[in-house]
Amino acid sequence: MLDRVEEPSASDRERRAIELIGRARELIPLIERAGDRIEGERGIPDDVLDALHDARLFRLLLPRSLDGEEVEPATLFQVLEQIAQGDGSVGWCVSQASGASTGAAYMKPAVAKTVFGDARAVVATGPNNNVAKAVVCDGGYRVTGGWGFASGSGHAAWMYGHATVCEPDGSPRLGGNGTPLDLRTAIFPKSSAVLADDWHVMGLKGTGSVSYSVQDLFVPEDFTFMRESDAERHEQGPLYKFSMFNLFGVGFSGVALGLARRMLDDFIKLALTKKPYGATTLLCENNVIQSQVGLSEIRLQAARNFVLDTYRKHYQAVSQGLRFTQDMRVTNRTVTCYAIQQAREVMNFVYHAAGATSIYEANPFERRFRDLNTVTQQGQGAYSNFEAFGQVLMGKTPTRQT
Repeated sequence: MLDRVEEPSASDRERRAIELIGRARELIPLIERAGDRIEGERGIPDDVLDALHDARLFRLLLPRSLDGEEVEPATLFQVLEQIAQGDGSVGWCVSQASGASTGAAYMKPAVAKTVFGDARAVVATGPNNNVAKAVVCDGGYRVTGGWGFASGSGHAAWMYGHATVCEPDGSPRLGGNGTPLDLRTAIFPKSSAVLADDWHVMGLKGTGSVSYSVQDLFVPEDFTFMRESDAERHEQGPLYKFSMFNLFGVGFSGVALGLARRMLDDFIKLALTKKPYGATTLLCENNVIQSQVGLSEIRLQAARNFVLDTYRKHYQAVSQGLRFTQDMRVTNRTVTCYAIQQAREVMNFVYHAAGATSIYEANPFERRFRDLNTVTQQGQGAYSNFEAFGQVLMGKTPTRQT
């Protein structure tokens, strides 16, 4: 087990949360000014990366035993809201790296220090695709596979690859119940992987979410772990009782609401001065616009509070020793998906209500429109997440991973 650092008091956690959220807010102008470079270079420029690292915003979910912040999920959400108001790609990269860093809780201490000991450590990873294989061999595995959507790969030093454990003949290794073992996550230097230049997309261009692959790569046993395995968890803080899917979800919903928040605020400023072509009054004097602005504000506040209240309630529960249940996992995934969908509703209103102003790159709507529409296409924003919630409500076992 990693050397456990004493749990800070509630008041200390609150003070630190306020400080970290404030740091993120202070970086908004810098991040926003770098927007064209971020999109054009399909990555985060060095000056922005330096500022993020200096503010310790890539260490939000890393254990305190590894000089991380180990913040509550609600704090991560609020930090990412701020960053995304500067640029969606930057917010997404910090969110993705934060979720990946929770893997440290399942690594052996020496391995965790190797991967995350550097103050600028970042791991990039893509989702499982049920194709990669980790073939058992002396001392570890020989891993072959490819994965996509490795956000932040440009500034990462290490990567994860999720793979099915296989026997030397290539057949899946079976557990005691006769079914294949859960996936193992292999940890390897980025230099061991081949990265494809395939991130040519409409939104979140600056995330550099390329595909990557390895071929017959030897990975020592110690440089693998099983996600969310109680037996392999070396960190016992309440944060690491949450599923990694839930932590990715709360981060991505913060990015979505941050983008929508900024779009609505900028639209209100526009509405105070713009008189649409052929109209005799300003946008702000239009009754339909007034009602939709009010509804949009309610959507954002309601979704935001839903996420924060749910995650805070669940964090308090596991802090008191309660088990993190399947119902909690499903509820968390549902509220974050709901928040992403509500952000999209606000974004759609703003984009269309702003008229031709929305289509110009020099104005503050076009890029955020593309970025937020890209956020909604990720699995955390899919309507199928509500299916699992409905299944639980009707007493059925969810068919989706949560």
